[in-house]
Amino acid sequence: MQLLMNLVDESKQLNQARFPFDLAYHPPKGWFKIIHQGLVIPNLPAPLHYFNFITILGQPNIPMMRNASAIHTTSLDTATVISSISPQMVGHFHSYSLENECEMREGYFQFANRETLTGSFPEFHLYREDDELEVDLQIITKPILSHFSKLKLGLFEHWSLLCECRGSIRYKEQSFQINQLGAFEYARAINIPYLPLCFFTYQIINLKDQRQLLLAQLRNNFNQIIQSRIYLREVSSVKAVMFDEKVLFKVHRVYPKVTTPNHQHMYLPREFEWQFSDGETTIQIQAQSRGDFKFGLAAGYVGSFNYQVKINDYEEEGTAGYCEYIDCRPLKWQEKKKEAKNTEQQLETAPIALKK
Repeated sequence: MQLLMNLVDESKQLNQARFPFDLAYHPPKGWFKIIHQGLVIPNLPAPLHYFNFITILGQPNIPMMRNASAIHTTSLDTATVISSISPQMVGHFHSYSLENECEMREGYFQFANRETLTGSFPEFHLYREDDELEVDLQIITKPILSHFSKLKLGLFEHWSLLCECRGSIRYKEQSFQINQLGAFEYARAINIPYLPLCFFTYQIINLKDQRQLLLAQLRNNFNQIIQSRIYLREVSSVKAVMFDEKVLFKVHRVYPKVTTPNHQHMYLPREFEWQFSDGETTIQIQAQSRGDFKFGLAAGYVGSFNYQVKINDYEEEGTAGYCEYIDCRPLKWQEKKKEAKNTEQQLETAPIALKK
């Protein structure tokens, strides 16, 4: 399945190319009916731990991306926004009518009277006015680019730029000054009739030496790996390296089964790890979830975790990695017992829920 994906996905080649300055960035227009953009800042001080601002304009016909409970008019008129930190929140998720509650144009995205994202490369500004969580951030993108996907014929593309984030975040009565590395992301797609993509996890860790780890795995309805990658980005050398072979993701323990607002049963990870080795570079990551998962990222959740990272001889521990997790696979895959795993699948380890 990964080999088939490589035939239609040009992102692997693009990740080896020089930084392009003509990246697509616009609201829904023409045949691009689905737009995603976002900002993620991990490794923030307690109690924040992380901040995210993730929008999806239009609801695609993809199980892991579609939040049917948010649709109040039509699929393509629905915009969803999740803006959260680690502490418990009541207003982290909102859905809007694009036609009646949002204003979109080149370089300007406004969601009701709550969130506004403005700007163009390389500088953007995010402002959120809310009694619970208020945000005023300057976003300065760097020419350090990671392509997650770019399908041939221009059907879909998704990229991430390393960025610097400066400004303030106020949670209730506490105010925090922010000066931290983040990830600024954008994706656009045509309104594809249906794709059986059902599992997605995406995690970000900021290392202390001005490096950033991106970790992602994507699976289909049959539990086959579509993509499993690690991206290592470095400020000092202004470069990003992608690893996409023998990248293993394992879930060792899960929380009790939850039911989402879309009536989807899902197990969220409690303890998990990533592994990669190609003879020159070895990456090992052990992670323990904080249990602060919040629904609203497409059909799934966001949260944070503690971690222990080892990259060759470099070791680091931290308390504020960022995690996105969506699992819409049939329960037979989510609940597959460890002792029943097929030996042939050891190189493509699936997230496993050990039933207690």
